[in-house]
Order: sequence, then C-alpha cells, then structure tokens
Amino acid sequence: MKPFIHEDFLLQNKTAVRLYHDYVEGLPIIDYHCHINPKEIADNRKFNNITELWLGSDHYKWRAMRVLGIEETYITGQADGKEKFLKWAETLPNCLGNPLYHWTHLELKRYFGIDQLLSGENAGEIWEKCNARLNADDMSARELVKRSNVEVICTTDDPADSLEYHQAIAKDSTFAVKVFPAMTVNRCYQINQAGFLDWLSQLDKISGIPINSLDSYKQALLDRIQHFDEMGCKLSDVGLETPGFDETADEEAAGIFLKVLEGKDVTAEETTQFTSNMILFLGKAFANRHWVMQLRIGAMRNNNDRMFGRVGPDTGFDAISDENYVKGLAKFLNALEKGGQLPKTIIYCLNPRDNEAVVALTGCFPGSGTAGKVQFGSAWWFNDHKDGMEKQMTVLANQALLGSFIGMTTDSRSFTAYTRHEYFRRILCNLLGKWVESGEVPQDMDLLGNMARNICYFNARKFFGF
Repeated sequence: MKPFIHEDFLLQNKTAVRLYHDYVEGLPIIDYHCHINPKEIADNRKFNNITELWLGSDHYKWRAMRVLGIEETYITGQADGKEKFLKWAETLPNCLGNPLYHWTHLELKRYFGIDQLLSGENAGEIWEKCNARLNADDMSARELVKRSNVEVICTTDDPADSLEYHQAIAKDSTFAVKVFPAMTVNRCYQINQAGFLDWLSQLDKISGIPINSLDSYKQALLDRIQHFDEMGCKLSDVGLETPGFDETADEEAAGIFLKVLEGKDVTAEETTQFTSNMILFLGKAFANRHWVMQLRIGAMRNNNDRMFGRVGPDTGFDAISDENYVKGLAKFLNALEKGGQLPKTIIYCLNPRDNEAVVALTGCFPGSGTAGKVQFGSAWWFNDHKDGMEKQMTVLANQALLGSFIGMTTDSRSFTAYTRHEYFRRILCNLLGKWVESGEVPQDMDLLGNMARNICYFNARKFFGF
C-alpha cells in the first residue's frame, strides 16, 4: 500500500507537483516566529524520549487529548513519558481532518523514517522506534535544526529576559544557523494581570533603572530594546487583546501607572488607555530601530478558571474572540503613520471572520519602496490548517498582493515542527495548481514558480533583511 506521506502528498494536480518539486522543495527555512527555547539550542539538548520532544509543551496536542476525555495526569500531570505517549497515540486516529494528523505523520516520516499510521494499537512499537532514533547524534536540537534546512530562527523573548543563551549561541562558530531574539511585549501593558508588579521588579533589576514612574518605566524598556537590538533582534511581537485604542496622553497614562505601582485597582477603561499609550510608545521605538512589528489580534485568553489555576496560561484554554478589533487597529496604525513612525508590520488575525477587513486595512498603509509594508500574516493558531491557509491566501490574493506575502512560520516550541513549512509549501503549490486547472491563472511555470519561491523564502529574507 502507498504510504500516507508520499512525495506528492497534498499535491493534487500536475502543476502543483511541478511547482513543489522543481521550485520550492529545497529552499531554506526562515522561521521568523517560534517559541523554541534558546537554552535548548545553546545546550544542544538531547531528548530522552519522544514525549519530551512532542508532548512537553504542545498545547495543540493537549487540547485534542482533553476533547477525547483523556485525564489531565496523562497530559500535563505526573504520568510517565510512555503513558503520555500512549494516550496521544490513542487520540490521534480521532484527529482526521485536524492538522495534527498531518503534522504528526510528516514528523514521523521526515525525522524517524516511519511510515506507519500511529494509533493505540502500534504505539508501543513506535515508541521504541522513535526513542532508539533519538539516541543518534543527528537528533539533538541543533542537528534537527540543521537537518531541517533552517537558515534563521527568531525566538520570542520577554524584555526582562537576560538573552544569555542567545549570547552563547552567537559566540559559537560551530553552529551556522542564525538565532535571533524577538521581543514579545505583552507583559509591558498587562497592568491588570496577576504578577505584573513582580515582572516589573525583574525589569527594574535587569535594566538597572529604578522604575518609579512612567518615564523611568519607558526608559527601562528602551534600555532593553537597545540590548535586544545589539543581539540582532529584528522583530517585536505585540498581542492586542483590548479591542479599543485611545490615543492617551503621557500625563494621563502616568497617573494610571502610578495607581498600579501603589497597588490600586484600575478600570477597564484605564487599562485600554494605558495599553494604547504603551503600544504607541513601543511602536515608535520599533520604527526607530527598523524592527518589524508583529500584531496578533483576536485571542480570548484563559477561559477556564479552574484549569488556569491548575496548569496556568498557554496550556490550551484559549479561544477566538468575537470582539471588533479592526477599528482600534486602524486607529493605532494611523497614529503611528501620521507621525511617520509606522514600522514594517505583520497582522495576524485569529478570527477568520475578520480576514477581509484586516486585508483591506493593510492596503491603507503602503510603504514607498517597501513591498507589502503592512502584511496580512500567515494563517495563525486556530487557522493553521489546510482550509485556513487556503482561505488566508485566497483573501490576500483577492484584496491585496499574494506575490508580496512573506509566507509561513512555525509558531511552535518543537524542533520537529519545521515540517509545517513543508506543509504550507505543499498547500501553496496545490492552491496555485488548482487555479491553473480551473483556468483562473495562466500555466506559466516561470511566473508561478517565481511567485512560489518568493512566498516560501525570498520575500521574508528581503522583508526582514536577513
């Protein structure tokens, strides 16, 4: 029987096959947004078993297991690695139609040479095969990156992070892959979140600037931005989870910040005002450093209080918000643009309902000499499946320029998630092939091939300046 993951997987016509194999298959990967831990690269981590590699921090898999009714002890609890893997294997056959089914078998094929379909029946055998393969020298963190043909990795790093592991990687001439920090700034304006003052103390300490006012707070952040820049940072990451934008004056924001320092409660309106002031300040700072600003809209976080108390954030209990973020987003971009301080920007939209609105908005802020200065980002999170990717690219083609798209990123914590770039490239080539078959675009392989190559690699390299 033909293996499930074969050379023409997802390529449903001759044009798609030619585009993938002749134009994009061998291109390097620029993974400009991921959650890889730089310590694991610096230490060249070896994984003791497949559970450490696959299930240690993958909230996609955790969520699927919970939906099946798997007990939490086998997900984030105290069960041993093999027990957790067996429960994941039991879950997987129920994932037909979910990208997890594709990703899992792509990873088994590419990194472990396994063509078997994982299930509860053969989980023990595959557990042994994977673990035996993980003992090989070419299965360490760095070797997995190199085997995946990765050229650049941009991690997500908090302003209070020391970046010590990035420094160690940069000094190591034996590892040619470029690994840069990318500053994720969500904590900077989450004044109503538990732990904000503790985080502020960390920022105070690492910057060496006593934080006792809004001015000193912003100076501490500028100090960290400079340090990140010196370490090669070219991107920031901004989560917009407050739908409104109010161009709040510094004096008003300073009063709100003082209330926070004094341990007083702030209202929802004050939170929006402070957030608006901070993201405007940060956006200008990013523009001054010529960083790319990534904006993520539409997430509704931590919806299950009981499980949040048990396992914390980023564990699979987030969802898609139905609030209107587009008006506030337009005001924010315009506030930067009118001062000539709008940086290159990528907007990731979690609610596909808003795809058309966001793409239309990107066209309002062109950059002279910069193709796609404000980008409609790749299908994100709940949308990074085949249907979601096709919808994202189709909307982009309909309302903007697909040819200036900077392509996919893993958004993952796993060293085997680079197959998601292969997944995206196959879906892109198949989409273009379908347009050829239906007569919507010409069967000009140079035209199509160059577009596919640019989307998969060259556009990103130029956009970020790597």
